[in-house]
Parts: sequence; structure tokens; C-alpha cells
Amino acid sequence: MASRRRRPTREEQKQRRQKLRKAREKLREQQLLNGTNPLNRPSASNAVSPFRTQEEETAHRGKVAAAFLAAVKPQLGALLVTLSKIEDPRDPKKIEHQLAMVMLYGILCFVLQAQSRREANRELNGPTLLGHLNQCFPELEKLPHHDTVGRLLARIEVERIQEGHVEMVRRLIRNKKFDRFLIKGLYPIAVDGTQKTVSGTLISPEWQERTHNKGTEAEQTQYHVYVLEACLAFANGLSLPLLSEFLNYEKGDTETQKQDCETKAFHRLVARLKREFPRLPIILLLDGLYANGPIIKDCQRRNWQYMVVLKDGSLPSVWAEFQALLSLCPENQTTQTWGGRRQSFRWVNEIDYAYGANGKHRLKVHLVECLEAWDEIDPETGKPVAKTSRHAWISSEPLTKGNVHERCNLGARHRWNIEEAILTEKRLGYQYEHAFSTDWTAMKGYHYLMHIGRALNALAQYTEDLVNVVRSKGVRTFVRFIRDCFVQPWLNPAELTAALPAAPQLRLA
Repeated sequence: MASRRRRPTREEQKQRRQKLRKAREKLREQQLLNGTNPLNRPSASNAVSPFRTQEEETAHRGKVAAAFLAAVKPQLGALLVTLSKIEDPRDPKKIEHQLAMVMLYGILCFVLQAQSRREANRELNGPTLLGHLNQCFPELEKLPHHDTVGRLLARIEVERIQEGHVEMVRRLIRNKKFDRFLIKGLYPIAVDGTQKTVSGTLISPEWQERTHNKGTEAEQTQYHVYVLEACLAFANGLSLPLLSEFLNYEKGDTETQKQDCETKAFHRLVARLKREFPRLPIILLLDGLYANGPIIKDCQRRNWQYMVVLKDGSLPSVWAEFQALLSLCPENQTTQTWGGRRQSFRWVNEIDYAYGANGKHRLKVHLVECLEAWDEIDPETGKPVAKTSRHAWISSEPLTKGNVHERCNLGARHRWNIEEAILTEKRLGYQYEHAFSTDWTAMKGYHYLMHIGRALNALAQYTEDLVNVVRSKGVRTFVRFIRDCFVQPWLNPAELTAALPAAPQLRLA
């Protein structure tokens, strides 16, 4: 008869936890000595409130709220000037709220993370919030009902909202706010697609269509909205939404019954990106879906650099030539330790790649492979366990020992920023998957307002005055804290406005 496993005593459990904690601290210390790992993000503090009196807490809230307003107000002010130029289709004699003020309220509902239109009407429409907003925007005399926002978005040219967002980013670029985070003077832009919302019934003819269990009794047709997103993805972790391209069933090939696809949307997106930023030096960070000849050629034609993920099954001819030429260039390799990981880079430049009918189109590509090894703590034993991973990218520029770290670690790896950004918008308060309206145009308008709201929050959270506050509270708790400051009667609106600097400037950490 097999013996039963003895349950550890409390003392043994305590010793095991201490051993595990020391091992983790040692590994974290090693990572800090070897280099900063941008993927290691601090968790929110588990400490109790540090304030002893209500006056101390009020003073702290006033200081944080003033720093938040100093970061957000200049961006909002210039943005509203752009949005006010949108043509208003309403009857001027019946207008109660100016168009710019309706847009302002829509943006603030996403800044303060309203979960729905009803919640915004219920919790973000009180006199306290209005009093704070009046200090910054005196023309806002009354907060609108969210049905007013929805009706207006359904009637205006909502693409102008996204143009206002792009103009805000363009202004930050002109003011050189991101210069410290560039990659050899290049702006890293990541592109990725994601599903926004899904329904069992067709809400609008623009929605995409798919069929599950086709040809069986369980066959089911679903309709969904799919969006291709582009965002600035910096190595310090800051990611800012830039452009959104909605897949539209009606833009597909109706003769062959082929609906719109992500590849077609990509070509439309990069064409818009080139129009908006014709002279901006760009490096595109792309997923393995875009590792194909036409997309790489499109990037080269626009004089853009790129780093594209190359999976094992993609471009077999390129992989075959990489393996064949690797032994002929032993000097094309380097090793280093970065972010607690031991990295080994190998690359081959000037690989011939033929694509199209009978391989009539040809390109020169550069392929780099990165092998990584690191230690993780086993939660059962408390001992380090060896881990490995492998990555590969197609580069627009030849790889050297001098640029492989910057292009791969500071550039290509931060393609994950856009996936984290989308996950943040879906799961951390921005309600990405909530349509907010069944009208196609209004839904897109809410989507653009949501991106502006998250961009403003991201800029504020990465400022010198607030980055440590965000680190101690956690991102979502910080947004709730800001919402509580402005919605509840914690602060005096006039004193809060007086605490703002005369000419606030955005200073990113």
C-alpha cells in the first residue's frame, strides 16, 4: 500500500515561502544588474493608506489632480480647436450644447472610464464634475445627455475625430516629446488587428461574416466588427493609439463573394499613414501575418524601415537560404545579457526572396535569429528553472553587431506593446468590445473618442510628476483615483485651477 504524502508543517511552509522570496529577490537583482527588462512591470502596492488626517489626503489628491490636469489640459485645448471645425448638421436654433463641448464630454467619459452610456449619465453628469470642468472650459455650461452624444456621432463626419487625434500626435512630434525614445531617429509604429464586437444577428451591412461548423447541423453564422490598429510603440512602455482601419464587408469583392480582409485593410492603413505623416521617419513593427512579398515591397516603396516577425512555417525559401549561408558568415553573431536573459544573435544579410507568379518578383531581405536562455523560479521547489525561447525577424536594414540590439530588443520586441494596449482597452476599463451604438458611424465615432481618452491617460501616466504615483497605485486604480477626485467633492475647483502652472508643459519620464 502506497504511503500518503505528509503534509508540511506551518514552519516548513514558512521556510519554503522565505526561500522562494529570497530566490525571486536574487533573480530580480540579477536582472537589474544585467539591464532593465521593460516587460517586468511593478504590481500595485499592497500597503494601507499612508495618510493620518483628511487634510493630508485632500492635499495629496489636489497635488495629483493638478498634475493630471497639467498633462491633459493643453492636449485637450488644442484638440477641441480642431474638433470645433467639424460641420454641425443640427439646427442652430435648437442647439443646447456646442459640438466641441459634446465631443469633450464624450472624451472625458473614456478618460474616466465609464463602462456604458447609462453609467456615464448616472455617475458622470453631476454638478461636482461640471464645476471642475467649468474652471478649465467656461463655455461648458451644462453636461449633455449621452443620447445627445450618440445622435450627434451618427450624423457628423466621424473620420474628422480621428484626424483631430492624429493632429494631436503630430503636434507632440513637432514639439519633440518623443525624441528620447526613438530607434536611431525612427518612430516605431506597430500594427495589429483585433475583433471589436460580435453578434448572432446582422446589425449593419458593414459587419464581417463567418460561419462555424459549416455543413453540419450545428452550423452557425456570426457577424463581427474587426479593426486594424496602428500605434506608436516606444521602448519605455508608452504606446499611443494612432490610426484605426475598420474592415468593411462592402469593401470586399462582391463578385466572388469575398469579404474584406486584414491584408487589404493593411494597405489602406499604410496609405493613410503616409498621407498623415509624409516625411516622418518610421520603422514598422509587424506580426508574422505580414511576412510576405507585397507588404514588404509596399514598405520599401514608401521608404519605411521594418522589423517583421518570421515564423518557422513562413517563407521556407528564406529559411532554407538562411540555414545554408549561416556557416559561411561566422562573424555574423553576437552574445549579450539583456533584461536578465542570455541572448545569442545570428543573422544573414542579402537573402534573395522571390514571390508572385513563377517568382517573377524578387527582393533582398535580412534575417536575424535570437536564442534566449534565462532562469525562472519554480513555485513548487523555489529553485531556478532553466527556460529558453527563440525569435526571428526580417529586417529592412542589414544587421551588424552595432545595430542588432537596438533593432531587435528596443524595436521588434516592442511590437507586443500594441497587443498590451489592445488588451488594456478591452479589459482595463475602456470597453473596447462594447459598441456603444448600433449605428455604424456612431460606433466608429465612439471608438475614436475612446482612443483619444486612452491616449490622454497614457500621456499623463508617463509624465515625470505622475509616473511614481501610477507605479504605486497601479494603472487602473490610478484612473479610479482621478475619477473620484473630480466626481466627488474632495477638491475646491477654484483652488485646483489656481494650482495649475501658468504654462503647463508635458514632460515625459
